[in-house]
Amino acid sequence: MTQDRPQPEPPEPGPHQNGPGRPELREPDLPRTAKVRDGKALRPGWTTGSCASAAARAATLHLLTGEPQAVVEIGLPSGNRVTFAVERSTLLRPGRVQAVVVKDAGDDPDVTHGAHLTATAAWRDQPGLLLHGGVGVGVVTKPGLGLEVGGPAINPVPRAMITQAVGEVVDLGSRGLDVTISVPDGEQRARKTTNGKLGIIGGISILGTTGIVRPFSTASWRASVEQAVSVAAAQGERAIVLCTGGRTEKGAMEQLPSLPDVCFVEVGDFTGAALRRAVEGGMERAVFVGMVGKLTKLAAGVLMTHYTRSKIDTGVLASITAAAGAPEQVVAQVAVANTARHAYELWEEAGVLDAAGILLCRQVAEVMERFVDGALTAEVALVDFTGRRVIAATGGGLLP
Repeated sequence: MTQDRPQPEPPEPGPHQNGPGRPELREPDLPRTAKVRDGKALRPGWTTGSCASAAARAATLHLLTGEPQAVVEIGLPSGNRVTFAVERSTLLRPGRVQAVVVKDAGDDPDVTHGAHLTATAAWRDQPGLLLHGGVGVGVVTKPGLGLEVGGPAINPVPRAMITQAVGEVVDLGSRGLDVTISVPDGEQRARKTTNGKLGIIGGISILGTTGIVRPFSTASWRASVEQAVSVAAAQGERAIVLCTGGRTEKGAMEQLPSLPDVCFVEVGDFTGAALRRAVEGGMERAVFVGMVGKLTKLAAGVLMTHYTRSKIDTGVLASITAAAGAPEQVVAQVAVANTARHAYELWEEAGVLDAAGILLCRQVAEVMERFVDGALTAEVALVDFTGRRVIAATGGGLLP
């Protein structure tokens, strides 16, 4: 990200700051799940882990009793019991049964909604449960996911749920069972996820920590961000590039071609969570690439930037505008700007976009480093609204 720009001094502290360039750091709680849409309550759904557990129980019961099950009950991690309809249960051959539960994600826009979570159960000679991944369940090829490399992408909580669901039916201490979880169209569905970048190939992951999908929950996004950072760290990468979305990620990859794809993470609103995980993984550098809105929130010390939990602080923008040498009239206009983009346009019109952009990037870098007590070095780039052109950057390290 080549820059040939003036290097103004950092802005003087304004009323929003605790000291020179040192706003109070804040990481608001996750917003509560939206509860209504068009006056109607949003409906929760079930994770792939819950559906796989229900399918495994249905297959095991059919195997044990010789009768297909129309409905099965499983336990959630909370201890609550819930029932699932069984789409079908088929005797494939003596001692081998296959059952299907269709995933209902409720009102969440989940790529696995409608997927056929399929469990095939068969007796084995040795006691205990052997759990396998079949067609459409991804295979783990990289470390950092908390799963065995080469094994199926079935996360720990779903594994425990499946074991419980089956163990309530069969005494696994004296009898052995093979259970294979598959998803017929899982490979196609996985193309809409980040599995490929995480090193999960060939299908979806069997996920869930509560068994329940909360509509439009941001918790799953946060978890995916933390997981992506962990995968990069586990592969020995010392730098992580945090991008606000797909456009900025694509632009960052073009600007930093020396870094492998695993280093680039769509961080969304979860910069604080990503930075903590990077430090835990022993990473040394964090590069943040974003547009003016997210950078403004970070510059104000906000590390979880969801729109319901943080607003644009035009005081930050006005302070930077003044330090960039803009006329008082422009400073006043920025102080009452409608949006961060409006302020950006005012900077551009006043001819101070380069200088103000550099100051904004410097303040964000300071916030990031202070958030982790200097455990890593932060670099920041401001990009335009295409995500492809760098307007300003702190320079040094990865950013030239």
